[in-house]
Parts: sequence; structure tokens; C-alpha cells
Amino acid sequence: MLTFGTAGLRGPVHDGPDGMNVRTVTRATAGLAAWLTANGHAGGTVVVGRDGRHGSEEFAAATREVLAACGFDVVALPDPGPTPLVSFACRALDAVAGVMVTASHNPPGDNGYKVYLDGGAQLVEPADRAIEQAIRAVGDDVPRTPVTPDARAHRIRDDYLARLRVRFPASDGPNVRIAVTAMHGVGGTLVVDALRDAGFPDVHPVPEQFDPDPDFPTVAFPNPEEPGAVDLLLATAARVDADLAIALDPDADRCAVGVSDGQTWRMLTGDETGALLGATILDDALVRSGPRPVVASSVVSGTLMHDDALARGADARRTLTGFKWLVRAGEPLVYAYEEAIGHCVDPDAVRDKDGISAALACARIARDWADRGGLSAALDRLAERRGVYVTAQRSLRFDDPAQITAYMSWLRAHPPRVLAGFDVTGADYASRDDGLRTDGVEFVGFRLDSTERLRVFVRPSGTEPKVKIYGQMTRSAAGTSVGRVRADVSGELQRALDEVATVELREDRNR
Repeated sequence: MLTFGTAGLRGPVHDGPDGMNVRTVTRATAGLAAWLTANGHAGGTVVVGRDGRHGSEEFAAATREVLAACGFDVVALPDPGPTPLVSFACRALDAVAGVMVTASHNPPGDNGYKVYLDGGAQLVEPADRAIEQAIRAVGDDVPRTPVTPDARAHRIRDDYLARLRVRFPASDGPNVRIAVTAMHGVGGTLVVDALRDAGFPDVHPVPEQFDPDPDFPTVAFPNPEEPGAVDLLLATAARVDADLAIALDPDADRCAVGVSDGQTWRMLTGDETGALLGATILDDALVRSGPRPVVASSVVSGTLMHDDALARGADARRTLTGFKWLVRAGEPLVYAYEEAIGHCVDPDAVRDKDGISAALACARIARDWADRGGLSAALDRLAERRGVYVTAQRSLRFDDPAQITAYMSWLRAHPPRVLAGFDVTGADYASRDDGLRTDGVEFVGFRLDSTERLRVFVRPSGTEPKVKIYGQMTRSAAGTSVGRVRADVSGELQRALDEVATVELREDRNR
């Protein structure tokens, strides 16, 4: 049976209890309804949305009809749309829950069932375990009642755009030309409309990837982070001489950013984009009176945004991986991000990552820096102020989940003492007694009177059969160009990741 993982269900579309199908979704919704009723939310408003994947309409129909039969006031979004609309609608309508049928950036054969609770944030434990228990108690006969989208449902898209116009009002400034891809997903028309409303009419979509297509024909994996996925975007950006390139993932809750140094295009890491967005949002938040603004990043993310925020007097916090934790980091939350190109730039409206609003925020930065070298120059300025922070990651895929457990056990029993010339010490996050306990191991080292720092974090993936290795190296930019330092540090960091990644080879040799 599919189990509730990251905020709900996700898996391949096929028959049987281990697949996404109408029966699985029907049982999941009946269990969700039972849990909501048992927790005092009987008859409350529930928002239901869907993306354009195979099975999404059938799964969304089952969801809204089961909820309606259970007496809930169902707001059925009328068209396939981005995930952030469901989170937004939950907050705007004071809903008790929301369901988004989507598999985000998973392969074409997958689909999913994402659950939001009141306030528009993803569900967390123990609610997920309790809902799973309620699902197991569902019988074979689950009633359904047809639902028609009402005026509230038809209004959500316009209300969301109206909120963006408040958060990102149109202003005068240099023209910014933007290339954008929807990655065959559902965010294309919405991001173009939002950019134009915010004063960015010079938008050039990638035509081959603009319309929703559940087969994702131009990419091996519909994820902007995957090799080759943004090739068409960068080619379009170069062809139209763009100032900025934006890639959404298929359900438009994540945003990747491409920049040019005048000669070549490259995609920023999620950490680089996060640092730029965090610094810019704090420019506004720190001049307002009231409590210190809260910014949040996850333990696997880089620390440039975190360190810069602390140095400027903000309340910077680290959380476990996942936006279900990030958006609950504290109040008043003004920004949250994690390295996997997820950004929450308007927590008052959307308590989750939102690729549309993140795209607008990046466009505003590009306009502010249009006469000073663009986002690349903005990132260099931040490096000059705080040092060069380079992050990278490596994934180790395993055929057998037992191999993942063996790898983590070996790493804990035989931790490296030296990585890329750094003497490192290890910390086991599974032994922490605070809110950051998780199955992960961290290695940290310093050198050159502590002006250079290496950090490597290793953990099993929560959604795929692999181990993820996250690395960061920092170095002062004083006395040389940021670009040169970044290139040197990148090479050393890759060597450190290589040394951690080959621990299973060392195990084989010892055997």
C-alpha cells in the first residue's frame, strides 16, 4: 500500500494498492474525511486542485466527490493549475484542508495526492500517520456526490493574480527580457500573466514546452535540476538575448533561474537564488518596525542566506528538510527556501513553495541590477560582503533499500577524518535531542585560520532509492576576483564529494 510520505501520496499510476489509481485515491480521501471529521472539521471547506498529468482529472473527481458525499463544502478548482493556487485558496477561503493531485517533477508515469491543512501548509506528523490509519479502516463502499465548480473556484486564479499585484506592484525601470519554460506543466499562462501584470511584458516562452503535456516529450525527467532539462530554455535565452531565464517545474511550485555573464549562460543553484532572494526581502523587512523578521532554510541547504541574515540582525532559523517544516519555522516569517529550487517569498499568501511568485521576485532583482550587471553582479556583491559560498551535491542510487542502510551505517562507523585537505569532525543528526533530529551525518572542517570552511551533509532521500550528499565550501573573496575564487573552490568541493561518495568502494576493498 502507498503510504503517506512527503505531505501525502506519490507513486506510479497503475492498478493495485501500491499504485496511484481511482481506488487508492478514493480510499485516501475517505480516510482524510474521517480524520477531519474526528478532529472537529466536519462540514468545513476543502479545496481540490489538479495538474495536467495522466489520471489527474479522474483522481481529482474522486477526491471532490468523496469529500462532498461526506458533507464537506468542496471548492473544486475548474482547470488544471499550479500547486500554489491550492495553498493560496486554503488561506484565502479559510479552508480546513486542501488536496492537490500532482506528482510535481516526478517521471511521466507517476502521480500524487498532496494534502494541505488549515492555513495552507502541508500536513505533518502525527496527522499523516493518523490519516493513514484512518485510510486502512475504510470499507469497500465509498459514496460519491458530483461537484460543480462554484464562483469561489472560478475566482481563485484572478484573486491570486490580484495578490501578486499587491506584493509586486508594477513600477518603472529598465526593460528586462525574460525567457521562461513551463516544462510541459501547468504554470505557463499564469507566470506570463503574472510577469506582465508586474511590468515585465518582454517574456519569451519556450514554445516546445509551454503547453501542458503529460508525456513530457522534450525532457528525460521534467525537473529543472536534471541534466539537459533546461537546454531549450538556455538556447531560447541566448537566441532572444534575454536578461533572465526562468524554469518552472511541472506544477509550478519550484523555480530555477538562469543568468548570463555576457558570454555564457548558467543556472544558479537553489542556494544562490535563495541567498539573493533572502537578502532582497530582508532589505524591505528590516526597515519595518516590529519583531525581527524570520527567514528559514533547511539543514541540507547552503548557509549564505542564513549567515547574511544573522549578520544583519534578522532571526534566521534552520529546519528539517521540507516545506512542511520551513513554513512553520517561526513568526513573522518573511522568506523560506531550500536548495531544491523551492522558494516561499510571500508567506502571508502562500504557505508553501511558489514558483510563480519566486519568478516575479527574481525579475524584480534583475530589473534593480539591470544597469549593474544583472543577477550575476548581485551575487558577486553578496560574495564580496560575506565571502564566496559554493554548494554542490552528489546522489548515490541503490537497487536495494538495505544498501542505503548499510551505507549510512558504514559512514557512521568509519567517518572520514580528512576531506579535500580539510581535517573534519562528524556529527550524527540521528542523535540530536532538538527539533533537527533526522537520519543524517554532517562533517565540518576549517583551515587557513578558519577563513575557509567545508561542510558535507549526507542523508537518505525521502522520495527516491538513493543517498544524497550535500557539500558547501566557503572562502574569502578579498584580494582576487569572485569568479576566480568560485572556480577554485568548486574544484575542491567536487573532490570532497568524490571522497565521501566512494565510501562504499572502500567498504568493498576492506571486505
